[in-house]
Order: sequence, then C-alpha cells, then structure tokens
Amino acid sequence: MFRFVAVVQLVLLLVHLAVYGTLVFFWGPLSFARTVELRAALALLAISFVGTSFLARRYFNFAARMIYAIAALWLGVVTYFFLAACVCWIVYLAPLMFGVRMQRRPLAGSLFGVALLLGIYAIGNAARIRVKKITVKLPNLPASWRGRTAALVSDLHLGHIRNRGFLRRIVGILNRLQPDVLFIPGDLYDGVAIDAPRLAEPWAKFSAPLGSYFVTGNHEQFSSSEKYLDAVKLSGIRTLKNEKIILDGLQIVGVDYRDSTSEEKFRAALQHAGLDRDVASILLVHTPDRLRIAAEAGFSLQLSGHTHRGQFFPFTLIVSRIYGEFAYGLHRFGGLAVYTSSGAGTWGPPMRLGTFPEIVLIHFE
Repeated sequence: MFRFVAVVQLVLLLVHLAVYGTLVFFWGPLSFARTVELRAALALLAISFVGTSFLARRYFNFAARMIYAIAALWLGVVTYFFLAACVCWIVYLAPLMFGVRMQRRPLAGSLFGVALLLGIYAIGNAARIRVKKITVKLPNLPASWRGRTAALVSDLHLGHIRNRGFLRRIVGILNRLQPDVLFIPGDLYDGVAIDAPRLAEPWAKFSAPLGSYFVTGNHEQFSSSEKYLDAVKLSGIRTLKNEKIILDGLQIVGVDYRDSTSEEKFRAALQHAGLDRDVASILLVHTPDRLRIAAEAGFSLQLSGHTHRGQFFPFTLIVSRIYGEFAYGLHRFGGLAVYTSSGAGTWGPPMRLGTFPEIVLIHFE
C-alpha cells in the first residue's frame, strides 16, 4: 500500500512540475513574488488529493467533504492542464524544425483555456444521468419473464462527493422507470468514512416488485464491509454473497468481490451456487473479468460495472486497452451475454469526458 501511494504521489508531483515549467516558459518571466506564489500553490495542489484521501478515510463532515471535493476536482483539471502542456511543447517545437517561431503566450493561453473548458464540460457531463435501454434475449427464459424489465445501477460511489442528494435523484429516476427488479453490481459506497445508513435513507422511497439485489465491489472492501452491508440490509436491499436465488423461475447468482479476484475462488463460488444449465440465469459480479469461467459454468447473462468506461479521457483509452470490448456495453463471450455498465457515479474527480453516467433498463424478450 505504501509503495502504491508513493508512486501515485510521485506521478502527481511530476505532472505538476511539468505544468509549472510550461507555464513559466510560455507565459514569460514572472516576478519573484509571483514565482513563489505559483510554486507554493502547485506544490500544495500536488499533494492535495493523496492527503485529502487519507482525511476522507477518517472523517465525514462538511469541512472534510469540501476539502476532498476541491482536491478531486483539481485532480481532474490538472490532468487536462498536463495534456495542454504536452501539446504546447509539440506545437511550439515542431515548427522550429522549419525555422518558424510561434508566439508562446497566445499558444499557451489558448491551449490551457481549452483544457479548462473541457474540465468544466466534464464536470457538467458527469452530473447528467442518462437512461440506457437495452433488450436481451436469453435461452430458456421462463415465460413469466418475457416483457419484464430490470434496472441495473452500478458504481454509485456514495461518499464525500456523491451523497444523499445524488441518491435521491437515482431513486426518482428508478421510480419513473418502474422496473420489476433492481440489480446493483458493486461500489454502491465509495469506501470512505461515512454515515452509511443515513446515506442509504433515500432507498426507502423505492421498491421493485421482485426486489433489489446487491453484490459487493472493491470499494466496499477497502476495509471491513460489514457497515456497508448492514446499511444495505436496512434499506431493504438483499446482498447476494456467493449464493443463488430463484426469482419466478429465473436463476440469479451473486458473487462477492473478494471471491471473484482469482480463478480458483471464482470457480469455487460458481460451483457452490449449483446452477441449473437448463434454466436461464443471471450472474451479478462487480468486474467483467474471467468471462471464460462464467461462460463455462453455463450462465446466460453477466451484469457488471467497475470500469466506469474509463470515466474521462485519456483514461478511457487505458480501460479500453485492458478490457477490450467488454469495457462497456452489451457483448457476447461465446454463449454468455455480458453487459458492463459505465456506472452512475464517479470515483475521484466528478468528471466524465467520452463517457456518461447511466442507469440501464434491461427489457427481457
């Protein structure tokens, strides 16, 4: 853990150093006072996210939430400032090969301005929850399920940034959609210090005819997950922990995040569920990993989240590289249909660029 944090902090320091060097070079000489102010501000901002993340793990009050939110927003904005800095140098140096010298200050001003606008757009985009409607055909689906709908809501990350007001919006949308059943495949909570039962209170205003079902994600298991599971239970949501239930003839299996992190544990959990291959089935598991094992077990449909689809560029490219087509959307792995949601909330910077937050309404044919 210490090494991981140290690497993250080192990267952030280098990013801020690159932004500082670019601003000084392109914006022109600064006075001694301005130089000191700029260095102090960027040094503080460089350590802000790591520092406030530790703070968020221990405190849940207005001050802690505000400080964490500012640091998270800056983390997103500085990502685009860093990209702007890189483009500045490319655009400036390339013409020098042909003896052309560009005006440095207008170049930096325009590129950093675009970066700031992208950051502002990404913040607004992350706040607009869309409803994604898909249709799924499952072999051996019970007749009673034809025409029914299920809502899929993943990765809400309730915590210091997304809290009760956000969940009230989610519940309002679900009440308008009126799904027959609700599935929550992990990261309902962000894993920070919170009043979990209080944050979950808006769930009391939603009820699906066939119930609501939850499996843990990695953020529920940063520490002991009991406080989150207790809050989920009080909300009337059932946690599926390596177990199978039958909903009007349809098999629903939920696997705990920790037991999906290795092939051996995952295979054992699926075997323990005792799946009937002759009846349609749905697997709830947080990550779209180890699809071969789920397909071999005979599942009809897997519902996952976790990826956020990368949340915002350029991390969208990294996530696509890791998960391929299963980073987002409905795809097939042999006989297994897989839907990976981009999630309803955000982790870290409350920003989305190249993705959008979603609630998925699944129609069964």
